[in-house]
Amino acid sequence: MADTSVSYKCPNCGAPLSFIPGKKNVTCEYCGTDFEVAAIEEMFHAQNELAAKAEEAQQTKWDIAGAGEDWLPAEVSTLKALTCSSCGAELVCDENTMATECVYCGNPTMIPKRFDGKLKPDYVIPFKKNKAEAVAALKKFYEGHRLLPDNFTANNRVEAIQPMYVPFWLFDSSITAQAEFKAARIKRYDSGSMLVTETQVYNCQRVAKMSFEKIPADGSKKMDNIYMESIEPFNYSELVPFSTAYLTGYLADKYDVDAETCAPRADERVKNSALAVVKSSVQNFNQVELTKVAIVKDVGKVIYALVPVWILTTRYQDKPYTFMMNGQTGKVVGSLPYDSGKAFKYSAVAAIASMPVFYFIASAFL
Repeated sequence: MADTSVSYKCPNCGAPLSFIPGKKNVTCEYCGTDFEVAAIEEMFHAQNELAAKAEEAQQTKWDIAGAGEDWLPAEVSTLKALTCSSCGAELVCDENTMATECVYCGNPTMIPKRFDGKLKPDYVIPFKKNKAEAVAALKKFYEGHRLLPDNFTANNRVEAIQPMYVPFWLFDSSITAQAEFKAARIKRYDSGSMLVTETQVYNCQRVAKMSFEKIPADGSKKMDNIYMESIEPFNYSELVPFSTAYLTGYLADKYDVDAETCAPRADERVKNSALAVVKSSVQNFNQVELTKVAIVKDVGKVIYALVPVWILTTRYQDKPYTFMMNGQTGKVVGSLPYDSGKAFKYSAVAAIASMPVFYFIASAFL
């Protein structure tokens, strides 16, 4: 995070600088270096600008007032919220759902109540991948993992599979990024009997304006943020205005993390992306180090959307393994078990394979 204040320090020794009454220049009391006032102003001008922008950035908030809208009474009457008595997850189903299975813990849930107190989504991305495609994608996901236990791949079956609409906040933002980098060019050469290292250090300043559209952040505590970010990207050009018709036959998780709480995650993603772009412009240096940064949101609005996710659960040695699949693109993520015996065998084979090479190399020097 950028500093919102500037410490005036001597560029020679790093000691604090202060103006001594009765003198025309600013003098470092530690090393005795004199600086003209104009030189000090010019020297710290960029840092003052960065500090001002950093404070402005802290005061700027996303415009979340327009995200989502209130449910109409007619829509509320067709929806039920089911609360799992085992883990507390809240699932949304259509009016005909009398019984379901909790996607998080597998507990049967039959406690209907009114769906209220939450905003209605602005948009939804309809499911494009069906159940059969989800199962096939999971099996393909297993391929190429040589350390998977044989029993897992041979006898594995999908124990539970649920299609779910996951709540997402999508942030739009135009930003101004201002950054300073300490960059170095390093040259080494022989000078007689000495090896000389010559280092040239530069202060590189960059200012850039960028626009970001639909920066995603999931609004569900139950969904792992790492998994949700891993199944990205979604194709947001396929967003359609929300209708309860899209929920028919599917579960839909209503948000329990509001947009304001998710905003720091969106800010962090904007910052990381902006810095990557700005840093890429500092070229032809051996070393580049970020020293100062300030990112100010010029515009920031938010929309509330539901995105499609298949949640698949398998079990191996009484331990459940959960996988997530992007219901639009088919991308799968998840954790897999590994066979420690195979791991040892492969490492042993690698060690044995290296022995003849080692012997040959050793023999060559006898």
